[in-house]
Amino acid sequence: MSDVVIRKAEAEDIPLLLDFIKMIAEYEKLPHEVTATENDLFESFFGENAKTEGLLAFDNSVPVAYAIYFTNFSSFLGKQGIYLEDIFVKPEMRGKGIGKKLLKLIAKTAIERNAGRLEWIVLDWNKPAIDFYESIGAFPLEGWTLYRLTGDKLKEFAGN
Repeated sequence: MSDVVIRKAEAEDIPLLLDFIKMIAEYEKLPHEVTATENDLFESFFGENAKTEGLLAFDNSVPVAYAIYFTNFSSFLGKQGIYLEDIFVKPEMRGKGIGKKLLKLIAKTAIERNAGRLEWIVLDWNKPAIDFYESIGAFPLEGWTLYRLTGDKLKEFAGN
């Protein structure tokens, strides 16, 4: 892993980010849910109201992993936090500490920004990820259920 380099995502990385998003969607058995376009990603990462950040990991200049995160807020803590949307290491590169290195960089960013927390969601069947997260001291939030409004249901509820 000595040749692994991690850097912030740049505008020219948008096609690579979209490729990684498609890879994680495939891994999570959700490829049908990916509707993001390169333009959507560009606006989210680098547009006028951009709030999204990303990291890319390269092994000998070959892209092997990525992470996407953004700022959220805890009213209980009265502080911003960081929400990790995606972290993905190509299967052939797992177990080499790349994911841990990505997550540590995001944790350091949280500390530098005086964030109150770093949080994310993991699929309940993803035992390798759960084991890894618990090994670093992360814990599941018992008693909380994630809810979501999307697409037509979101528009319908908003009155559009």
